[in-house]
This record gives sequence, structure tokens and C-alpha cells, in this order.
Amino acid sequence: MSTTKKIAGAALAAALGVTTLSACGGGDAKDKSAGASDAPKSKTVTLVSHDSFNVTEAVLKEFEQQSGYTVKVLKSGDAGAALNQEILTKGSPRGDVFFGVDNTLLSRALDNGVFTPYQAKGLDTVKPEFVLDKQHRVTPVDSGDICVNYDKAYFADKKIAPPQTLDDLVKPEYKNLLVTENAATSSPGLGFLLASVGKYGEEGWKDYWSKLKANGVEVVDGWEQAYNERFSGSAGGKKAKGDRPLVVSYASSPPVEVLYGEPQPAEAPTGVATGTCFRQVEFAGLLKGAKNEEGGKALIDFLVSKKFQEDMPLQMFVNPVVKDAKLPELFTKHGVVVDKPENVAPEAIAKNREQWVKTWSSLVVK
Repeated sequence: MSTTKKIAGAALAAALGVTTLSACGGGDAKDKSAGASDAPKSKTVTLVSHDSFNVTEAVLKEFEQQSGYTVKVLKSGDAGAALNQEILTKGSPRGDVFFGVDNTLLSRALDNGVFTPYQAKGLDTVKPEFVLDKQHRVTPVDSGDICVNYDKAYFADKKIAPPQTLDDLVKPEYKNLLVTENAATSSPGLGFLLASVGKYGEEGWKDYWSKLKANGVEVVDGWEQAYNERFSGSAGGKKAKGDRPLVVSYASSPPVEVLYGEPQPAEAPTGVATGTCFRQVEFAGLLKGAKNEEGGKALIDFLVSKKFQEDMPLQMFVNPVVKDAKLPELFTKHGVVVDKPENVAPEAIAKNREQWVKTWSSLVVK
């Protein structure tokens, strides 16, 4: 995305020097699939994804053993870049399933016809609010909230209450404290823009951003730079001597700081301003022209299985979408529940996204 909600967790892990298990295009998956293309029916199924797809090796192997398919993961940069490649190769896709398109970019994928409709087995276990495409061209896989994070130590030292709402961010006490990502180049940046649209409406969001700009908001290209270089509360930001105690990131970022802290802290060093959030939903779809359509369908079924859904939070730092999946203790102890995130209807995003970004750029960047 720019950077997706998953990229945030994986990038944070990388910044802290952590290696996570992941399926990839090479290694065992490639070796096991050698010669598979010579068979009349391929036993390799290829998942095209952004760079942060991750799954525990044992969970993936269980799927491979039960299904008879070998999974190859083709990581293709951030979500926007990966989707653009599939649009360019529509009808002759690089794989069988695409994972990582979210509700901010969904209309672009659907309008370009890159997916074949498929109603996944287990879709009835997915919470209905996440099923945004009634034609089932895409299947919901995860959700997460883009929110302003704050450096607890900074606000404690200054004896200033951290902001909690979008309204708070334009107050004088928070002048020159916030860094956000560019809405034209970053998914979190776009999500934060959409939060303001959801909160203030078509008439009010532009005035809000004029106030944010006057209050010293800093804009950088992407999440990695914002969170791991400019934000004073993250492990990476501390190393880089970041001086911005407010950053647009994810509600799952505090648990990640705990998980990869050395030594692991008893409490998260960062907090979440729950009144600043926009909810993201990520989807997977069967690519039109897939060489292994049956394998692709099986893989999508796996992505909404309870086994994968409960493995996913600590691998990609996002929330399950199925009703009975349990969150790990790390999330329940150090994470936050965002009860009322801002939302914008997918149709409104589809109709207005490009103009909103263009207007935002002229107001804030130029």
C-alpha cells in the first residue's frame, strides 16, 4: 500500500530484527512443485500477494497435506503495486489467487474485472458486515483499523493528555506532533484521509485538513518512514531519533511493539487514539484465467478456515473476520477495541477516491 495493515506488522518486525515464518515463491514450495507443470492437472497453486503475506509453516503444511496442493506465494511489493500488475495482466494472471486488495482499492479491482466469482466454503462463518461484494468476486480475509498511535512516554513527560479524536489533532497542544503518510502513495495515508471524510463529510473534510496543515502535520511517503523513522514511540523511531510522538499507523501496532521488544515490556510503549480510526478490510479473489482454478478455490477456502484465521493475527497483525476465531492473548491484553471506526461506503470510495486524493494533495502537499 503504499503499505497495508499487514505490511505494518511485518515491517515493524523487520525493523526489530525479527525473522518470521512465511511461505515464499522459492525454497521448499518451489522444490516440491518441480515438474508439476508437466502434469495434466497442476498440483501447485500460486497466491499473488503484497509483501506481507505470512503464515505459520505448520499451518500451511497441514493445508498442503490435506488438499494435495503445494502453495507458491508470489510477493509483489505493496498492495497497490501488486494489484496494478494483475490489472495489466488481466486474463493471463501470474497466479491463481490474489490476496491483499482492501476496501479502499476494491472498486479498482472489480471495475477492471480481474476476478472470477467464487463463493467460498465457510463464507457463512464470516461476519456479514465484511462481505462487501454480493457477487462473491472477492472473499473477506481480515480486518484492521488505521488509527493515530501515540508515544506514551512523551505525553507522560510533558504532562499532556494524548489526543483521542480527530478533533483533538487540530488543537494547539498538538502542534507539530503528528506525522502521516501521503494519501496518494500509502494505504494508511489514504485510510486516514477517508477517516476524515467519514467524520466530517464532503463539505467538512477539506477544512479539517487545512486546519491540520496549519497545526504542523508532517507528510511522508509511506508507513515505514512515518513509523520507523519519524515516530518517537516505536523501536525503529527511537533508533532513528524520530521526534514526532503522533503517527498514523494501526490499532495492532502496540501489541507488535510488545511482541518484539527486547526485553519484552510489561506494557505497550505506544497507545491508540480510538477516535481517529478507519476500518480496513482485506480480500482474496480467484484470478480470471487462473491455470489452477480448483486449487485456487481450495486456497480461498483455507484463508477463511478457523485454522488460518486464528494463526493470522500474530503472523500479519490483523483481526480475523470469521465469527468463532479467537484472538491471541497478546492482542486482547495489549490491543484496543475500536467500537466506532469511521467508514465510507465502497461505492462512495469508488466514485470519489481519485478526486479526493487529488484535492487532498493540492491542500496538504503542494
